Order: sequence, then structure tokens, then C-alpha cells
Amino acid sequence: MKRMLLWMCVGVLTLGCAAGPALDAQTGEEAIPDAMSATGSLDFRQVVRNAKAKVFPATVFILVLQESHESGKKITREISGSGVIISPAGEVVTNWHVVDKAVEVRCLLYDGTPMDATVVGSDKDTDLALIQLDVPGDYTGELPHAVMGDSAALNEGDFVMAMGAPWGLSRSVSIGIISCCDRYLRTNSEYSLWLQTDAAISPGNSGGPLVNTAGEVIGINTRGIMRGGDTGFAVPSATVEMIVSQLRQHGSVNWSWTGLRLQPLKDFNRNIYFEGDSGVIVAATDPSSPARQAGVLPEDRIMAINGQPVTAEFEEHLPAMRLALARLPKRAEAMLTIRRDGEDIEVAFTPREKGEVEGDELECPRWNMTVKTINQFDNEDLYFYRKEGVSIFGIKRPGNAYNARLREQDIILDIEGESVTTLEDVRRIYDRAIEAIDTKHKVRVVVLRNGLERQMVLDFSKDYERE
Repeated sequence: MKRMLLWMCVGVLTLGCAAGPALDAQTGEEAIPDAMSATGSLDFRQVVRNAKAKVFPATVFILVLQESHESGKKITREISGSGVIISPAGEVVTNWHVVDKAVEVRCLLYDGTPMDATVVGSDKDTDLALIQLDVPGDYTGELPHAVMGDSAALNEGDFVMAMGAPWGLSRSVSIGIISCCDRYLRTNSEYSLWLQTDAAISPGNSGGPLVNTAGEVIGINTRGIMRGGDTGFAVPSATVEMIVSQLRQHGSVNWSWTGLRLQPLKDFNRNIYFEGDSGVIVAATDPSSPARQAGVLPEDRIMAINGQPVTAEFEEHLPAMRLALARLPKRAEAMLTIRRDGEDIEVAFTPREKGEVEGDELECPRWNMTVKTINQFDNEDLYFYRKEGVSIFGIKRPGNAYNARLREQDIILDIEGESVTTLEDVRRIYDRAIEAIDTKHKVRVVVLRNGLERQMVLDFSKDYERE
């Protein structure tokens, strides 16, 4: 149905053209007229072709060699994605999840030229990354690059094209419309809303450009839903430009952290509605956070940040509030104007660095498991029990850790009577155990599972890696 409607639109836009197709005198193929026909009507085919010509050559196919620890051992796998060149120097924007844990990045350009690339920086919170093409010294071509457009100027119904490399294919174009300009995704809208489109975004399209009819990049394709029709989501170009600027300068986006959890004034999903039409509600504060230490309470209404009035009437307004807080200067006092019990009070607090949002990982091959540092932004449940420490990230099945009844998400408290708080603690104990494997091949492991301590005996006499 969508394709039928699309071609109906094409027919309307090209109304007034000749009844039979004109042929190109040189190629013998059907000639596409200028964007404006002789009658002054817009030829949609040429609009699409012009827009494609501006961005398609800048779209790159990306192959990444990635190290992963989820299966209980370090494995290397190849994944593919897309990207778009945004500068003559060879800067490429893609998704964080495309280059996450990359040990090697290779790109295939539009003209068939392969190039290695280096990750300049990435940001998990917005799922964006910036990579740099390693242009060979003998490369004489001119790198095509796309121009960023204004995502704020979009309207629902505007035509767009999703470009990229779906399913590992080199590159393709799909066409559709903007279905929603400011889609809020509850688990993926920390600092930014999304552009929703019905242009097909398939696996492998991630990181490719979403392009308007003027041939400008107005979003970076990130995720799609295959069932129930084509539903795709892209990061708006306004967010892309903000993040890329930070990645260029610092290699990361070190957000400020306040520990404030916010709720809109009209929360339809929870069926909670607060009186008034200004401010944003504090739903909760994180433990040991700057907001909690400053005395901010649940159901406080934040009226202003450093004197600037703020309002989040609906869920769609929350990312802007979180962004304003996340961009506050770190280690510098900020002021919240809070309405509590009908009175406005001033509360001073000091945001601090959010820091890493995912823990580091370590492989213990003979134990057939991998471990990971606890990070509050990566796994809040583990952080609730242990603010600092190490948990089991992956377990090989069959394997020694699995046989010992150890499980993913177990928090390691001690091994052989030695307290474990860091990956280095695990590394040291593991190396010592392997050195003494000829005389002793068992260790006692104390873990915390769902708040309860358990003791396990890990027998690593069997070498599952050789099987």
C-alpha cells in the first residue's frame, strides 16, 4: 500500500509530462527531464535523483572486526554497517553500536576504493561515532562528502531517503516519508528525540544517512522495526552536529551527571497528572548523586535551572531537560529553583562527570568465563548491591564456571579468601591459579546473587578450550 501511494504521488508530481517516455539521444534509455517540466510541475523522479547524487557517493560500507566477551570467552566477529563522509578530510559519521569494541575498521567507498579507518570517538548515550578514513598517500581521488541539513525544519509527510548497506550489501537507497519528527522512545531517548520514517531501515543500514529532497543529511539511521510495516528511527542532524563537535575535540562526550530522574507534568502512560503548566517533576534521585546530596526530594517541581525557566509538559519534552542538565559545567555549583509545598526555594548542587557508561571486560579462558566491572549506567541492578566491584559477564556452556554453578550477573566478592573489587584483582588471582594448576586446580569463589551470598568451588582441571 505504501509503495502504491508513493507512485500515486509521483504521478501527481509529474502531471503534465508527455504521455510517452522521451528517449536519450545518446544512450537510447528513457530520459529524465529537469526537475521542473515544461508545464512548471515538479518531476519527482528528478528530485530524487538530484538528492541521491549529492549524498550517495559519500555513503560508505563499513566492515568492523569486533572483540566480544558475552559468550564466556573472548571472540572476534565481523559485523557490518554504514556511514557517511561529512568532510573533505575523510571524517565519517556512523553509529556507536557499529564500531563498539572495534579492533579493526575497514570502509568501502562509492568508487570501490577500500580504506582503513580509525575511531576518533563515540558516544553510547546517543549511539553516534566519528571515524577517520586513513587516506593513503598515493590516493589521488577527491573524497565526496555530504552536507548536514536542519532536522528542525522537517515536517511529518516530508519525503526522505535512507541510504546505507543493508544486510551486508554494498549500498542502496530506500524512500519514504517522515512519520514523526519528535518520536520519544522510552528506553532510547536519554538526550535526544528521534526521527521516525517509513523508509526501509534494515540491519546494516545503521550509521547511514537519512536524506531530504534537497540532498542534505538530516539524520543518521540507527534502528528499524521489521514487523508490522516499515518503521525506522534516525538520530536528528541537530543532535549529530552537537555530538560530532565534541568527538572531534575530546574523543568522547563527557556528560555531567546530576542523578535527577524526571517526570513530565502530564504522564499519560502512568496516568499521573500534576497541576499547573510549568516546571518538571522530580520522580527520584539516584543514590549518592549530587541531587540527593543537595537534598532534592521526589515530587519536587523544578521551575528553573540557573535562573532559566524549564517545563516538561509531556514525555517528548524530557530529553531537552536531561540535555540541559547534562551540559551543566562539571564541578561547578549550579542552582535549581524548586517548588515544594507551594513555596519556591533555591537548591545549590554540583554536577560531576558521568564518566564511563559501560564497564571494562576481562577474559578468564581456563575458568571459561568473562568478568566485567560494575557500572551504574550499564547495570543498575548490580550497582544497587555493589557500588564498586566485578560481576560475571559471560559463561561458556559447557565449561568449568558453568559446572561450578556460577552464573551471569553474579557479583564476585572474593576468590580464595582474597577480596575482589577490580578487574586487576581477578587478573592477579587468575594468573596465580594458572601458574599453580599442576598442584592445585580448584578455587573457592564467593558471589552475591540477588542479594544473597553463595559459595562455589570452581574446578578448572578440564581444558574445554581444546575440545
